[in-house]
Amino acid sequence: MGRVMDNINISNARIGFRNFSGKEGQYNPAGNRNFAVFLDDVNEAKKLEAEGWNVRWLKSRNEDEESQPILSVKVAFGAYPPKIVLVSKKGLSQLGEDEINILDWADIKSVDLTIRPYNYEVRGKFGVKAYVKTMYITIQEDQWEHKYVDHPDTAQDSIGGCGNCEICDGSCK
Repeated sequence: MGRVMDNINISNARIGFRNFSGKEGQYNPAGNRNFAVFLDDVNEAKKLEAEGWNVRWLKSRNEDEESQPILSVKVAFGAYPPKIVLVSKKGLSQLGEDEINILDWADIKSVDLTIRPYNYEVRGKFGVKAYVKTMYITIQEDQWEHKYVDHPDTAQDSIGGCGNCEICDGSCK
């Protein structure tokens, strides 16, 4: 098996098992941010698996259907932080490590995604881990969002401060 060098680009990806906050769970150590991408093309999934990507197969609840291939994708803000952008009617907002946890419960309309490979060798075993390189997440806004998007936050005026910083004491007004 050779080294995988090419990124995977998926337009309108379906994602699930979201843990952008890195919460500890039965199958997840604390701090491990990740999610799964559902792979629609079974032949492509088998090709990725043969290259060493960690493709998993979810058993179907229905005997007539094939197993669903998924790829677990890590979200790491270390040496190569991902570019993760939230898309809404208000515009584009890049999410950092402190904000990304909102994606755990966001109502997602669509995802465009670039996954970068990380080739590893551990005790003679070779494989490829999947990491987010770029991700654009369009959220499904509710019916009221558009109606009230341009209204100012008057609550900020009543408590003082400029509303542009977390520690403002109101002296900037």
